[in-house]
Amino acid sequence: MSLFKARDWWSAALGEGEEFDLGCLCVGDVDNSGTGHDKVVVGSYMGMLRIFSPNANKLSDSSPADAQLLEVQLQNAIIQVEVGKFVSCSELLHLAVLHPRKLSVYSVTGTAGNVEHGDQYQLKLVYEHNLQRTACNMTYGTFGGVTGHQSLCIQSMDGMLMFFEQDSYSFGRFLPGFLLPGPLAYNPRTDSFLTVSSARQLESYKYETLAVATDAESRQDSDFLPKTGGKRLTPDWTFVLGEQALDISVPSFSHSSSSILVLGERNLFCLRDNGQIRFMKKLEFNPSCFLPYASVKDGTTNLLLGNHNNMLLVYQDVTLKWAAQLPFVPVALRVANFPELKGVMVSLSSDGHLLSSYMGTDPSFFSTPKVDAREADYEQVDAEMKKLQKFIREATRSQDILPSPDAVEELSVKATVSSCLDTPSQALIQDMDGLPVPSVTVQVKLKASSVLLSARLSVCVQPPLAVSQDQFVLESMGVGSTKEVSFSAFLNGPYPPADLTGDIVVSYSSPTGVPRVLQSRFSLPLALVCVLSSPAKTTKFKITVDTNQPPVDLNAIFREFSAKTEDKDGNSLTFQFLSGAKVTVLASKTSQRYRIQSDSFEDMWLVVKELVQRFDQHFSKLGIKDFKKSFSGPMPLQEYFLSVDNHFQLRVGAQQYQDLLSERAIQFRAIQRRLLTRFKDKTPAPLQNLDTLLDATYNQVIALAEAAEENRALLEQAFVRLRSSTHLLVLLLSLWQGLTPDQTAILEATLLPLLQDTPQLGWEESCDAAVSHLLRSCLSRSPKDQATSLAQTGGPVLGLPQDTTRLKKHIALLCDRIGKGGRLTLASDANAQIPAQIQNLAAPGGVEPIAEVFGDGEEMDTPQEMSKYIKKKPSKKVKKEKDPKEKKDVSREPSESAVKEEAGVPEEPIKEAKREKKESSKDKKESKKDSSKEPKEPKDEAKKKESSSSKEKKEKKEKDKEKEGKESGDKKVSRKSSVKVKDKKKEPEAGES
Repeated sequence: MSLFKARDWWSAALGEGEEFDLGCLCVGDVDNSGTGHDKVVVGSYMGMLRIFSPNANKLSDSSPADAQLLEVQLQNAIIQVEVGKFVSCSELLHLAVLHPRKLSVYSVTGTAGNVEHGDQYQLKLVYEHNLQRTACNMTYGTFGGVTGHQSLCIQSMDGMLMFFEQDSYSFGRFLPGFLLPGPLAYNPRTDSFLTVSSARQLESYKYETLAVATDAESRQDSDFLPKTGGKRLTPDWTFVLGEQALDISVPSFSHSSSSILVLGERNLFCLRDNGQIRFMKKLEFNPSCFLPYASVKDGTTNLLLGNHNNMLLVYQDVTLKWAAQLPFVPVALRVANFPELKGVMVSLSSDGHLLSSYMGTDPSFFSTPKVDAREADYEQVDAEMKKLQKFIREATRSQDILPSPDAVEELSVKATVSSCLDTPSQALIQDMDGLPVPSVTVQVKLKASSVLLSARLSVCVQPPLAVSQDQFVLESMGVGSTKEVSFSAFLNGPYPPADLTGDIVVSYSSPTGVPRVLQSRFSLPLALVCVLSSPAKTTKFKITVDTNQPPVDLNAIFREFSAKTEDKDGNSLTFQFLSGAKVTVLASKTSQRYRIQSDSFEDMWLVVKELVQRFDQHFSKLGIKDFKKSFSGPMPLQEYFLSVDNHFQLRVGAQQYQDLLSERAIQFRAIQRRLLTRFKDKTPAPLQNLDTLLDATYNQVIALAEAAEENRALLEQAFVRLRSSTHLLVLLLSLWQGLTPDQTAILEATLLPLLQDTPQLGWEESCDAAVSHLLRSCLSRSPKDQATSLAQTGGPVLGLPQDTTRLKKHIALLCDRIGKGGRLTLASDANAQIPAQIQNLAAPGGVEPIAEVFGDGEEMDTPQEMSKYIKKKPSKKVKKEKDPKEKKDVSREPSESAVKEEAGVPEEPIKEAKREKKESSKDKKESKKDSSKEPKEPKDEAKKKESSSSKEKKEKKEKDKEKEGKESGDKKVSRKSSVKVKDKKKEPEAGES
């Protein structure tokens, strides 16, 4: 038997299906017996009123029903019951019962019985008040300091306090700023009423202030009291709780500890009568009710606190003194004195469980039996210890965030796409360009291997695809249970999608409450977005795919289209997209090539993807393992850049529309302010055509908003087309260089870093940053460049670029370096090893620089060598002496070196040029030192020196260019297929390409 458990002294179950709440319980000598023993009065929302007199003597030989004195069925629901002196000219206690639209006061009388059935009790109505407003709760007390009897105050659901003095109605007042009713209590020490408003603050209103305030018939009347000369009702003081209150109690058993106790949802507050806080206790549980009672220690307050963990806690101020377990969650608590036992705790649950209990211990008469002493088997104990230690080690292993693959799956999801299209179609748009829009049914089957709670299934497809239902709420699933859901997918936009795959996400909770998410993927058929058609005569774009196997019958590859084709030989198929161009697939009769051609570059992506996938499936079924496919033609970068430019122009247009909208909105508000000023002026003045200007501005705002919305739709369409073009470019790159799946995934993540555009972050800047990172890391020209990029941290904030020139150059350079054998990898040591000097440079904290030895044995100064890789802020003197032409040359160094590398220019003349530049920089430093030593040198001589030095630089640059031209002319350019990088400003490179 547990020590911390409430001891059951008497209990009863009240009816079936009845509901009870905070005000449905009270105790007192309601029958005025004069013995000082309390009776328990309980009222329910079903209108049942019961009175009990628990007695320990009846516990052994009778049922709990013998303790019931009275049970009456009233017509209306009982909200609250209270016992007090509510009848004038009478010192007896009466029972006040609050109904939603009525207040009734009863007298309970008992008649001694002459038979074995005992006493008889009767309930008589003394008076009642019909309420004009729906009641919420009530309180009672000696309002206004009147002695001898008690008055009642009822709070309505719309915020009106109604005061009753015995059988007469006194007055009513509306609370200011009322929204929802809160708990109500009366403080007899200050003659004030306490309540918690919807602003989550405790408010105190004096009875005198309520009585003096002008009466209002409605809440609207109370807002206009100052205009009619009445006094507005204001609280005496307020205290911000920050949370909603459950109950308020004003204990009056001790004047030495005058306190106001407020029970919140997470905290317990104790305040003085003037609104100053005494203490606050943060609760670690959800409370349900509380009750202050008398304390044996002066200056402190004891209270009982019930919570939703079936616990009854005893606090002395903020100190927990005792905790007891209850068999239910209490909604009301009272302390009563019964015959032979005083201080009994009476608790009531929401379903009608009434319990009278006490705290303490019961003597235990259990004695431990004697056990025969026997010797321990140490080998058995050792084996058991090892077994337990093994279990402990397995349980205390580091748990991964992701579940282990060996673990049994709690849920399996299988999506099946129907092989036939729906008849009739479930598409929202039934016709596109004269072609019917089909739909296909997807069936999802879920099978649970354990109990799953609150499961939800979500379906996501790529735009402009749509589904008939994308959210499914599943009930709780038991062990071995299965469920099936189905939906239809169809095209819902005037352009083809970039991907025909969809995702199914199932979220659920395990029996222990751990949230889990399971994802599955399905592929929609190509027939959902296109139909067969006659071939086009002329096309703009062509792609040729080579294989190492004999040509295949296209009708065998695309079986779902074979019945509708006109070409029975299987050499050509033409697909007409429902909202796009025609795409034709031609198979060569003599060679092992396949050509895909169309008037739209991005529309070819889905057909090329399906063709490559079906080739792999076809030859794998035949058992051919050495099947290879490749792409030998030049990369269609110019065609791809058309999609990039189209998307970029629409983004620029969206930004311009946004700027224009903001300007017109500012103008519109300014005109409104001027018009309001004119209208409010007492002396009317002419509008000066402000109304006409307002109408014109309004029309401009509406037109701009419609244009921006149209541009947004076009931008979504352009991004989907850009995704298709990017997918096609990645596929052609992988076929061109034979990339592995991991390298293809890296390339796809680089060129498609976003799944959708946002105004804050777009595709252009994200792709440029990703491509630049690859060019500086795994595709860098030398280990020094790679190490320098690793040493650099941070970067500029991504934003909409001015144009796409830089992005196009980077993409072209990326393709060229991949074509020259660059390896795509996420490792830092991709192509070369990082020198020790650069590692020390990149290390945090830094170390002393080490001199670098070149091939000719000369040691260069480390500060000059490191200055190539670290951008230092130059001094003011150096800034003044730099020529602007030199700055332009420095900014062009990366692009020029990249182009020289593509053209096959050797690095030796570049190194010699760098050495000559270093020597010239040394000469500059020495000249600066000489000039600092002789500061009085005239300005004219300094200008002459600068002009002579600039002439020397120009002559050196011309010599370097001549040397580079001779060496590049001697060496042959490699004929390996690569991407052509076009630059209008560089004529020699254009000639080489």
